[in-house]
Amino acid sequence: MSRPEDHLRDLRIDRRPGAARPTSNRKWIVLGAIVTVVAVGAVLMSGRPTPVDTSVARSAADAGPPTLLDASGFVTARRIATVSSKVTGRVAEVLIEEGMKVEEGQLLARLDATDASAQLELASAQQASSESQLAEARTQLALAETTLKRQQELIGRQLVAQSAFDQAKADRDARAARLASLEKAVEVARDQRALTAIGVDNTQIRAPFAGVIVAKAAQPGEMISPVSAGGGFTRTGIGTLVDMDSLEVNVDVNEAYIGRVQPKMVVNAVLNAYPDWTIPGSVIAIVPTADRTKATVKVRIALDSKDPRIVPDMGVRVSFLAPVDADAPKPTGAFVPEAAIVQPAPAAEGEEPGRPAVFVVEDGVAKRIEVTLGEEANAERHVTAGLSGGETVIVAPPKGLADGARVVAKAASGR
Repeated sequence: MSRPEDHLRDLRIDRRPGAARPTSNRKWIVLGAIVTVVAVGAVLMSGRPTPVDTSVARSAADAGPPTLLDASGFVTARRIATVSSKVTGRVAEVLIEEGMKVEEGQLLARLDATDASAQLELASAQQASSESQLAEARTQLALAETTLKRQQELIGRQLVAQSAFDQAKADRDARAARLASLEKAVEVARDQRALTAIGVDNTQIRAPFAGVIVAKAAQPGEMISPVSAGGGFTRTGIGTLVDMDSLEVNVDVNEAYIGRVQPKMVVNAVLNAYPDWTIPGSVIAIVPTADRTKATVKVRIALDSKDPRIVPDMGVRVSFLAPVDADAPKPTGAFVPEAAIVQPAPAAEGEEPGRPAVFVVEDGVAKRIEVTLGEEANAERHVTAGLSGGETVIVAPPKGLADGARVVAKAASGR
């Protein structure tokens, strides 16, 4: 086992001429060179800008009224229908697909109309027969009228017996009664034909209103019925139609805070699918009933935007805004992400505590600015003094970031 004295002996340099240098000295020279290279690299690296995440501070004057209450809910449609037929029948043709836009009265599907068409043909034939009988009766009545008039002239000259005149008059009256009966029969035949024509039209399923097909429920060959049939082999509808102009938002508000909500109150809605898109809206009504299991009250909200990105059953967050007072002074300062705030280090005994600060980027250099903080809302912090809005602030500043350090914004992921 080596002793410390042996290591010290190895470090001695033999100054005698021709003496060989210990190999351990060479090791120390190489180690020193490595340390020098690392130190130079560190110096060079220290000159590179630090990558940071940034965000633009929002001016408080343009931020709008404060939020009184937040709630969550879903997009719903006031006009939604499962389109079905009036009669039971076999589906012959389906003309819709999911996502298709349809107009009111547009043909969506057809049922097998063989029986209904046969009944219509029979009713048409019966109507034609009744109308031909009516034409014959009118001709016979005209002849009876002429005969009665002739008999009346002859009896005035006493050329025929009274019985002949009475017979002509009775025949005329019988013909007139038959004509009236046939006229009623023709009306019945026409009504019967119109009824069977409705039966044929019922085999054509049409859109009750304009909208978008969101579900296709039947295929050709299946049975469809307006009433539910047992066994699950009969469909009750062709598809589901939604009027996209009737979309609104339904949210559940805790009953403890429902007093803050008023009809026509201005709101901001944010869809979960599009978190950066704020949709203005207003309260339609507060449904006058509560859910005892959830202790909530439903509130209906109208959206001011009619956008195809808004679809039924989307999740949405709603912020109820305080009424705007035109005479109230506009708020000052700016809103920044809560993560951008740098809290001061704890002050030592006898020293004054420091102030919160944020780092802003100016010409690629981080600048530390002390700020005065206000209220927190929606993961943001109101800076009442120190910022005015529009500054590029550093979100979650790296530990040890100093005032005047060179920085650069990180590239977005996926670039």
